[in-house]
Amino acid sequence: MKTTHTSHHTVRCLCEGALMIALAEILSFLPLYKMPWGGSVDLAMLPIFLFCARWGFGPGMAVSTAHAILQTLFEGGIAIGWQSIVGDFLLAYMVLGFAGLFRGIKGGYYWGAIVGSVLRFLVHYVVGATIWAEYMPPAFFGMTMTTPWLYSALYNGAYMLPDCIMVLIVGLLLMNTPAKKYLLPYEG
Repeated sequence: MKTTHTSHHTVRCLCEGALMIALAEILSFLPLYKMPWGGSVDLAMLPIFLFCARWGFGPGMAVSTAHAILQTLFEGGIAIGWQSIVGDFLLAYMVLGFAGLFRGIKGGYYWGAIVGSVLRFLVHYVVGATIWAEYMPPAFFGMTMTTPWLYSALYNGAYMLPDCIMVLIVGLLLMNTPAKKYLLPYEG
């Protein structure tokens, strides 16, 4: 039989998760810039990482999976087949939940944001070098492209690195406000 405390804890987790998913979706529609073949610099990962830092791996994976499904539905127009949909949307956004593994450790939000961003980059990198390889231009960023692996690293790094840096900076700024409590694990 569930206690009142356990029920309150579950309801709070579900409500915060729903709010963070909604905020992530809203932020994904407000990019600073968009890449021509998909990918953008925005703060959409911030709410997911905040949730993961508060609630941990299991709830974080659930929220990142919901976010991945919504990203697939809302942004899935930039895909070249089911492999791209699975890789660039479902898998790439689901791995953000691994940030929850750092709940409760010193600097957990920051370590989680870095790991989640790196994992997302790696998914986009592999998908870009394999599935999107045929669309590699002869030159990118003023460099001759000879391998899809280099092209994918440059292309995906061009938006993932700024994304990660922005999420870390905003997290640092939030640590100096009353919102700090949302960067810390929920203890109920």
